[in-house]
Amino acid sequence: GLLWTPPNGRPWRTAVILSHPRGDFSVHYACPLLAAAGYAVLGFGTRYMNNDTDCLHESCTIDVETVYNEMKRRGAEAVVLLGNSGGGSLMALAHAERGIGDGWVGMAAHPGEGVFMLQVIDPSVAQEDDPFSTVPELDMYNPDNGWRPWPEPCVYDKGWLARYRAAQVERVARIDAIAKASIAESTDALGRLRGVDAQADPKQWRELRRRGVFTKYLTIYRTLADPAYLDLSIDPDERPMGSLFAFPDPFDANYGRGGLARTMTARGWLSTWSGLSSHAKLADTMPKVKVPTILIHPTADTEIRVWQAKEIVDNSGAADKTYVEMKGAPHYLEGHRKEALGHVADWLAKRFP
Repeated sequence: GLLWTPPNGRPWRTAVILSHPRGDFSVHYACPLLAAAGYAVLGFGTRYMNNDTDCLHESCTIDVETVYNEMKRRGAEAVVLLGNSGGGSLMALAHAERGIGDGWVGMAAHPGEGVFMLQVIDPSVAQEDDPFSTVPELDMYNPDNGWRPWPEPCVYDKGWLARYRAAQVERVARIDAIAKASIAESTDALGRLRGVDAQADPKQWRELRRRGVFTKYLTIYRTLADPAYLDLSIDPDERPMGSLFAFPDPFDANYGRGGLARTMTARGWLSTWSGLSSHAKLADTMPKVKVPTILIHPTADTEIRVWQAKEIVDNSGAADKTYVEMKGAPHYLEGHRKEALGHVADWLAKRFP
């Protein structure tokens, strides 16, 4: 991480800390702007920076607490948690589980990485080990269901969309079952291993040991299939067609190299990308966030809907909560960053030294 401080040696009394489960926030655009406004700002990366294959949010919260304690050690009278994008759910989880933070700032924060996966995972995958296996009736990229090649907009029937959303949940549940079964088998083997003498029965000890330490890796294909990317009548706002994870057509990213959660350990999937199992879910954690709260939402964000942003604020347990919309701003707030951080700085100035 990097500690940014006010220019010309000006003293500071409040610190802002920010991170993301896998992103390097040491040079985040918020850092110099908030430092210029008079705050100490520590942007940092967790132990999983640039690689969330085995990302455990529960371990990330330890990293957040460590940075929080460091800023208190350096003399901060107040420490405010700032969560941008996937960092929003991380910072809320850290506050809820570890009781740290005197304020919570969300910027383009989505409801949680697992919740986000629930809306973008392709439910038409018929077999997890076959990237081309498809249930045609559930394929948003099937012309029979309303898809048209880029850049023509698509139109999806509302009844079909309801079935699609249900099928997305079903696919995540199937992956969860695979992950949980693998972990259960390892746990069972380790339990049985405790009753085996390695010297007296080395063959059985070896078999149980290798099964006990085994880590299953999941290859999760096709994770960019939100019909709202191509049908702007779904949850309308000011977003353009497409996704920030694809340039320009989500179809390519759904099938192409890389992609969200493409390779995960069983436990990493359950902790981070499963909308059914991950604890980093703002619907669960925001009621426990009772410190002053502000959410900055860019209305042209291709990934986060206006209703989701409002729901995050509504679910906050804070008596003091603020919601600000940045009209026409994209997810990364290009062209709107000074204005957005101006709102944050003004909000901070009224509440913290």
